[in-house]
Amino acid sequence: MERTTRVAALATTGLVLVSTLYAAGPASASASGNSTAVQRCHTGALKAKVGGQDAGAGQRYAQLILTNKSSRSCWLYGFPGLIMFDSHGDALRTRPRREAVTPHKVVLKPGKSAHARLHWGVIQTGSETTCPTSARLMIIPPDEVNAHLEIPFVATACDAGRIDMRPFAA
Repeated sequence: MERTTRVAALATTGLVLVSTLYAAGPASASASGNSTAVQRCHTGALKAKVGGQDAGAGQRYAQLILTNKSSRSCWLYGFPGLIMFDSHGDALRTRPRREAVTPHKVVLKPGKSAHARLHWGVIQTGSETTCPTSARLMIIPPDEVNAHLEIPFVATACDAGRIDMRPFAA
């Protein structure tokens, strides 16, 4: 493996920076042309669904499931972004709140899934007189900014659209 070392001195601070560049880095292709490093899951490699809802004492729970539909393994880390829409396509107030659970990297082999538990209340709080009902859910996978998934999602989330969520897990 060919290696090049560069040294740069910054005269104003006296700081010396050393960087080592490898002609064939750790994520480079092997002789067969296959990449050996597992990359982050991008939106185009994922499909989404929400599992069945569980009810209890004014609360609802459901699993948001992302499945790797690509032919390569990829990883997820963290929480989804969520926006609910009504049956007319108008965005509803959605307040996703991250539960105090430490996220872990989840590697998804082709066809495998990760889930994030969603929880919301269905009883009006404060001055609410009604709670809007969603028809669809926009999901922004962790670390994605320019792409999203959209799926059917019928739910009535009170407390101004608050949805508590856990990070993705295997």
